[in-house]
Amino acid sequence: MTNPLCDPYLILSKVYKDGKFLKQAIAETPVEPLNKARTVKICYGVLEKDIYLDYILRANAKKAPKSSVKIILKIALYMLEFLDKHDYMVVDSAVELVKKAGKDGASGFVNAFLRSYKIPPMPERADERLSIECSAPLWLVKKIKRSYKSETADILTKQSEGVCVRFEKGAEKYLDKPHTDTPFKDTYIFKNFVRDDGFDKGEYTFQSVGSIAICSAISPCEKLLDACSAPGGKAVLLTKKCKEVTACELHPHRVELINSYAKRMGVNVNAMQADSSVFNPIFENAFDAVLCDVPCSGTGVINENPDIKLFRREEDIKSLNEIQLKILNNCARYVKSGGKLYYSTCSVLPEENDSIVYEFLRNNLDFKLEITESPLAHRATKFGLQFLPHISLGAGFFVTSFTKE
Repeated sequence: MTNPLCDPYLILSKVYKDGKFLKQAIAETPVEPLNKARTVKICYGVLEKDIYLDYILRANAKKAPKSSVKIILKIALYMLEFLDKHDYMVVDSAVELVKKAGKDGASGFVNAFLRSYKIPPMPERADERLSIECSAPLWLVKKIKRSYKSETADILTKQSEGVCVRFEKGAEKYLDKPHTDTPFKDTYIFKNFVRDDGFDKGEYTFQSVGSIAICSAISPCEKLLDACSAPGGKAVLLTKKCKEVTACELHPHRVELINSYAKRMGVNVNAMQADSSVFNPIFENAFDAVLCDVPCSGTGVINENPDIKLFRREEDIKSLNEIQLKILNNCARYVKSGGKLYYSTCSVLPEENDSIVYEFLRNNLDFKLEITESPLAHRATKFGLQFLPHISLGAGFFVTSFTKE
């Protein structure tokens, strides 16, 4: 029998050691097909609980173990604490993997640690305790608590609702599977959904409910620019509303993602490589609508991307704010008189949402705020709509709109 810790170790080593995103690490790592679902569950689980697992390690080890050993211990701890696996199987597998990884000298330590560790008491300070219990960075806990008070834990620990699938046709043949309805046409969230040839035929696509909510907030128009488009889900969906859709992306390989997406779904999107923070005179006053779904912290989608908690730093927010405002200010020049400008993020932090909108309006007096509506549950902020994971089917997004007078 294959060591159940081996494949998760190969994937998570690329995340912890090489700084790769989890989805990328999973995609490029050959794993045992029979147990792939278990492997993916363990990888996501370890990253979701990373800070909590670190807390157990620090409390029970006199000194920090080497990187490889630490990863193996985290996997084993996750399996013991959250998967209810037999102690002897997990311990033996961990010891075997440590030896296989060339760390024979640490095998005794791993064996002793996993047989004797204790769960330490939680810190007395409320923020620190919340950081451990929610397994979220302390800086993020403090920022979210400042804005959302008692809802902090719900926002940080809300699990993904499942896989959101948007159907072009043939939805009825899949609806015998357990699913949750969404307020959007032909869009459902499945606990488990196995991709088949309907995906390649363009009968359906995978698109987050938050992304679809942003598209629903956009009014029909003739010419639309999706300024930060990859992988292209919003641009493709907006071809249903807009006669001509242009999609820009900074990196050439991501432009190809947009082209591939559009081709699979049988729609026309004019995709091009461009930096949307740099003025392009060809685009000046050229579009009836421009969507700026800007780079952000991703704090609204950590339930689907737990590696965000590992890689994102508090100091990143300031540099992201500069990029966000730069893109929004630049793309405002592309909107025709009477046209619409839309701003969105997948963040729950006000400094990436309301604060950016405030700065934009202060410096662009020819634009008027016109907050849109959405059928997806949300909170109205001073300057837009805030979707939150625990009330919006798992989505943490922000959207607002302006009209150029």
